Amino acid sequence: MNSIIIILSYLLQFYSYAIIIYIFMSWIPNARETAVGVFLSKICEPYLEIFRKIIPPLGMIDISPIVAIFVLNLAGRGVVQLFYWL
Repeated sequence: MNSIIIILSYLLQFYSYAIIIYIFMSWIPNARETAVGVFLSKICEPYLEIFRKIIPPLGMIDISPIVAIFVLNLAGRGVVQLFYWL
């Protein structure tokens, strides 16, 4: 049971890092068209799209990834706490 919690924590942390890298790739021209960019797009865009539908961009700034990472971390902590209670 403890190993499941550790693996889940690492997966959620890895996914948070993947989102951060994907967002930083938008600052580099043509970085999202590389193999790494396409891979990150396939795993990050479905999750980020949920928040982009709810939160409109503020001018040229898209704050939905910040909210998405916050919700991901909050959900991860909640799941870990739930496992500890069981």
